[in-house]
Amino acid sequence: MKELVRKNIFKISPYVGGKPIEETKRQFGLKEVIKLASNENPLGASPKAVEAIRKASYGINRYPDSQSFYLKKKLAKFLNVNSSNLVLGNGSDELIDIVIKTFVEDDENIVTSEATFLEYEIIASVYGRKLTKVPLRYFKYDLESMKKRIDKKTKLVFIANPNNPTGTYVTKFELRDFMNALPPNVLLVIDEAYDAFIDVDDYPDMLDSFRNKNVIILKTFSKSYGLAGLRIGYAVLDDGLAGLMERVRQPFNINSLAQAGAQAALDDKEFLRKTRKIVLEGKDYLYDNLKKLGLAYVPSITNFILVDVGQDGVEIFNKMLRSGVIVRDMKQYGLKNFIRVTIGTKKENERFIKVLRKILK
Repeated sequence: MKELVRKNIFKISPYVGGKPIEETKRQFGLKEVIKLASNENPLGASPKAVEAIRKASYGINRYPDSQSFYLKKKLAKFLNVNSSNLVLGNGSDELIDIVIKTFVEDDENIVTSEATFLEYEIIASVYGRKLTKVPLRYFKYDLESMKKRIDKKTKLVFIANPNNPTGTYVTKFELRDFMNALPPNVLLVIDEAYDAFIDVDDYPDMLDSFRNKNVIILKTFSKSYGLAGLRIGYAVLDDGLAGLMERVRQPFNINSLAQAGAQAALDDKEFLRKTRKIVLEGKDYLYDNLKKLGLAYVPSITNFILVDVGQDGVEIFNKMLRSGVIVRDMKQYGLKNFIRVTIGTKKENERFIKVLRKILK
């Protein structure tokens, strides 16, 4: 078998997603399970999106619009950009894949951080591209150290802002200085999957910077819009670079249900407001109760919290799983004593704390 496969494939550790609810019920014989593992919207999806998807389902015998014309048009208006500045992907994962395939030569490298979104490393490894990971500093991207690791062969820098799994961010001032120091041949990719939950004043507005040909912004409908199951994300970038990515993008990569659901979701501003409200209130509740349990956590500007459980996080994860609460252990990120919990509904947050308290005792 080995002679049939590219050698670098054997070095890849596959991405491990959050455990599904139905599988957990079946495995442990549970009737009720809550999932707080994958940073999904606790309210589900926008009712407007669901209705649009239902109507679109009658046309699934037809191929989708390969250019996503109407969705791009609505997104462009929403973001105050041109349709030519947008590239749509099957989630941000596919966009990361397209970026690497489009811009990084075999002998060029990529720079990012340790303990960040795993797909940067996994996809780079699939294509045999060298990726340098710089350690976090106080759970944040260390931009100063990252600058020192950029060399003549560096083509891409990935920054998740906010970062998954830490929930931390780099400020507009830090990012401005970092961008000013980048060589002209280096592309900066800013992954803003959690931008809808921001509640700080010094977060950078990258839509002011994307016309800089060295900047690509990634966004998604998976988190705040609750469309994770439809797999749809988008990149905002210079139209010249966008045209190059379109050469690489697979046709029909955005299915017709995703296109319809995303268009309707953009119109439902009230749903987004409710989502922010429940996440921010839930975060305060979890902060307060984690302190009462004597547990340290990393302050977050996202819809999840990284929690130091003071012992093997995998063991805590497994015990919570048997109690019907799915969280995320951080072993794959190199954070052995941590778990990551998604902020859920009031009822879900209360159950998480109740089960965690019982396990710790």
